[in-house]
Amino acid sequence: MRAYLNSFIRTSAIVVGLIFTGCQEEVIPPRAIETSTVTDVDGNVYKTVKIGNQWWMAENLKVTRFNDSSSVAFISVNALNSEWQNAMEAAYTSLNDGQYGLLYNYAVVENTKNIAPEGWHVPTDEEWKMLEKEIGMSTEETQSLGWRGSIEAEKLTSLYSVGWPEGTALFGTDEIGFNAKPGGVRVFNGETNFQGNTAFWWTATTNGNEAWYRYLDANQTRIFRQHTYKGYGMSIRCVKNN
Repeated sequence: MRAYLNSFIRTSAIVVGLIFTGCQEEVIPPRAIETSTVTDVDGNVYKTVKIGNQWWMAENLKVTRFNDSSSVAFISVNALNSEWQNAMEAAYTSLNDGQYGLLYNYAVVENTKNIAPEGWHVPTDEEWKMLEKEIGMSTEETQSLGWRGSIEAEKLTSLYSVGWPEGTALFGTDEIGFNAKPGGVRVFNGETNFQGNTAFWWTATTNGNEAWYRYLDANQTRIFRQHTYKGYGMSIRCVKNN
């Protein structure tokens, strides 16, 4: 009788264990993130992160000089809007004391002196698409205009949306260490957005007299792709040369 009882207990324990194991959700380990740093000509040190086969800066650019040490013109947000609107030379501006990097017009991107740290460059539209595919966007979606994808913006945004307004649709998971913060934008006519609810980045790809860019909004979980006037002031993220 005792032998039978012991056998019954062992068998029951196995069955219960199998049932318990079957009911558990599969545990998916977090994505391994490889990081490093890069330094610009001004001595600013930026965190960098490997995303797929690309190395990206994990912070917005805040350098004020090209790699040959020549200065980029500064136009204050307190200056007349017309000063920004009429600027023909490479120029930058600063919102909130450059808390999330500086905003540059497209003349900065096009300048052959190179605004990116040595060995790095402003990413092309295609390189942005590679990043988007890495976080789950389909090839077809990356080619589209306007808002694309589903929740890809959340994967780029700072963890718990730190730095973004509370109570908005965008909830950052920062899955790949991109750490997107609301750097804002300066419109081509000189107007600025001080609400801290948007992030804009130039690409190095042009479309006639305009240039391609990416845009995140606190009220959207998707990523916006379009081209616009080169007179806008946008943030820049850089990618390491192959």
